[in-house]
Order: sequence, then structure tokens, then C-alpha cells
Amino acid sequence: MAQDDINHFLKDVHWLMDILQNIDVGLVVLDREYQVCLWNQFMQNHSGKAPEHVLGQSLFDVFPQLPQEWFCRKAEPAFVLQSAAFTTWEQRPYLFHFPHYRPITGSAEFMYQNSTIIPLLNTHAEVSHICLILYDVTDTAISKITQTETNNRLEDLSRIDHLTQLFNRGYWESCLEQEFKRFDRYHIPCTLIMFDIDHFKRVNDTHGHSVGDDVIRVISQCLKEEMRETDVAGRYGGEEFCVILTATDSDGGLEFAERLRNRVENQRIMAQNEIRVTISLGVCELNESIENTQTWIKRADQALYHSKNRGRNQSTQN
Repeated sequence: MAQDDINHFLKDVHWLMDILQNIDVGLVVLDREYQVCLWNQFMQNHSGKAPEHVLGQSLFDVFPQLPQEWFCRKAEPAFVLQSAAFTTWEQRPYLFHFPHYRPITGSAEFMYQNSTIIPLLNTHAEVSHICLILYDVTDTAISKITQTETNNRLEDLSRIDHLTQLFNRGYWESCLEQEFKRFDRYHIPCTLIMFDIDHFKRVNDTHGHSVGDDVIRVISQCLKEEMRETDVAGRYGGEEFCVILTATDSDGGLEFAERLRNRVENQRIMAQNEIRVTISLGVCELNESIENTQTWIKRADQALYHSKNRGRNQSTQN
């Protein structure tokens, strides 16, 4: 080879190595035993580990927090099938726990990473090494996480009653429809309770609407504390509430209603003066004679008004 050719070759190699060292992605070459054969500047800068402390070492000894079994399973297709493999931050937020310093996403606790594992063929067309390419995708990840959180908050706002933090009527009715369909298919017991606050207008007229709001909030909290996680409660309108008791028959519904009624009756609500209120409740278990959710609500409401007509502060089954 002529000296000029050698000089050009060396220049090309120098440029190539300069690119590999300064490119804004991590480059790691590993042999079949996962020993590090190349460690570029990106990896050094973000890990704080110089090449002389990494080259020739097992990747899993240098980074013991990297799950070895999982990583080998991802890398094996590159060695055996000569095909590339990929990981995304949504599958695993990072391979290497690197700090993140970008000002735009300064709130990130670490660098979110995507990665590609590609096979490197030798002169015999065999894969003796793989190249791990690491991408910093923190800006993209944080943007998507923020958007998802915002959408979730907006969804919550669209279905939550502001005063009580229970479900609003629209969302609660959609849940009732789902329970009705579930009963129609599986015949799992389900009981609906409707209740309202006795003489609530008197509370507002005597103490003012802000105290009335406090009363509604206190009763909502009593309801939350009596419910199970599988139950669904909502504010039906004004001072009227509703609860879907899943996998519960009428007797279980009446027991729940009485427990809630006693709790509210014994609750002290502090305003300028101590206030006590009571509630009246109607209980209706879903059965084959109820043709739709509106009939179900109507039956529970009829039981509620029967409680009121009998003197209030009581529960009635329908």
C-alpha cells in the first residue's frame, strides 16, 4: 500500500474514531461474554466511568444494577439471529441510571433512555460482538408523561363532583349502566342505595349555604369511609346521593344503609353552633323484573321517599 493510501486510511480512521467518541449517543461494544470493548465519550461523561476502568470488564460487574438476565435475553437475538433488538423508555425507563442535567427537563430524576442492540459481523460473517446504542430521550419522555398526567387530571375533572369529590351524576349513571349489563350477563347481586339529607333546606335557611356545603362535604366523607373500594358513589343532585354496592344483595345493602345512617346521625358538624343532621335511605336490589337503569333508580327513589313519609332518619327496602 502506497504511503499516500496509508495516510488517507489513517486519516479516515482518525475521523471515524473522532465521530464515535463525540456523537451525542452512547456507544458500547460488547463481546460474547458481555465484556466492554468500546466505551465512547457519551458513556464516560454520563456514567463518570473512564474507559480504563471499564474496558475489558463485564458490563454487569461495572453496572450491577443492570438486570443481567433481562439484558441477555434482549441481546441474544443479535448474537444468534443476527437481528437488531430494541428497548424503549416505556418498557424500562433506563438501562443505565444516569443523572439528567438538561435545563428544559430539569425536573427529571434521571435520563430516560431508548436503546438499540445491533450485531457486528466479523470477516467470517459471524457475530462476535454487539453494539449497544443508547439514546437520551428525556425530553420526549417527560413531555409525554406530562401530557398523560394532564389528560388524566382533565378526565378526573370531567367525572368528579367538585364539592363532594364523589363521582358526578353523568359518570355515576354510566357506572350504573355497566353494573346493569354485568347483572344481565352474570347475575351477580348488586344493590342500589339512594339517600338524601333530611330537612336540608332548613339547614341552608338557618345557617347559610356555606354551612350547607360543609354538611354535604361531611356526609360525603362519611360515605367514603363506609364504602368498599369496589363500591361506586356519586352525588345525584343537590343533597341527594347514590351508591352502587357491587356483589351485594338487599340485606347487605340494608345493613350498609343502617351503618351509614347511624354514622351520620352521630356526626357533629361544627359551624357557629354544633349541627346534627340525619339522612333517609332507599335500598333496591337489582332483579329480573327491573328492565332498565331508570326503573332501578325509580325503585330505590320510591324506597327513599317511603323512609321520608314514615318520619325520616331510616332505611327502607324495595
